[in-house]
Amino acid sequence: MYVAPSILSANFLRLEEEIKAIEQAGADLLHIDVMDGYFVPNLTFGPCVIEKISSITNVPLDVHLMVKDVIKFVDFFIPLKPKFISFHIEAENHPIRLCEYIRSQGIHPAIVLNPHTPIDSIKHMLEFVDMILLMSVNPGFGGQKFLPLIYEKIRELRELIDRKNAKVFIEVDGGINGLNASELEASGADILVAGNHIFSSNDYASAIKSLKLEF
Repeated sequence: MYVAPSILSANFLRLEEEIKAIEQAGADLLHIDVMDGYFVPNLTFGPCVIEKISSITNVPLDVHLMVKDVIKFVDFFIPLKPKFISFHIEAENHPIRLCEYIRSQGIHPAIVLNPHTPIDSIKHMLEFVDMILLMSVNPGFGGQKFLPLIYEKIRELRELIDRKNAKVFIEVDGGINGLNASELEASGADILVAGNHIFSSNDYASAIKSLKLEF
């Protein structure tokens, strides 16, 4: 299991210190939620902030776009060369074209599904993406309660990926903690995004290990 701490839950007054701390604690990715106030009712980070973040860490960036004008934001973040750029299938009319564009820039394309969006909506897209992010809360705010319906969606997606022999990671984001990590792994998840579980802990390394199921 890979773990991607979400800096949405970090202490913004000590952001550099927080990022360095989770890097030392064993974070595999740094999950960055970009919100525009339109697709979701919240505003977060712009490219100038993420540029500074990328300059102080060696942890690969996992940029999650919760935005309406997807291509504009993709172009904002391409110069920063994150590991992944993910966008919501609900926000993009031409997802295959956009995935091909992201890949042409040397970045792994990923698609996000809201809790209510069926797996069938992306069944013809597996060859164009390297990761699918399943939201286990309604997007827009940290600290929400995990929606158990996601287990069935993970199993359905894992079966689809295996049937097509695709090389696609399954990432899950929202309400994740040490209590549901093992069932998420059993369902077929590869990457867990966690914010409060890590940043509200007194021991970031132990919190990350609990998600990696290392005891």
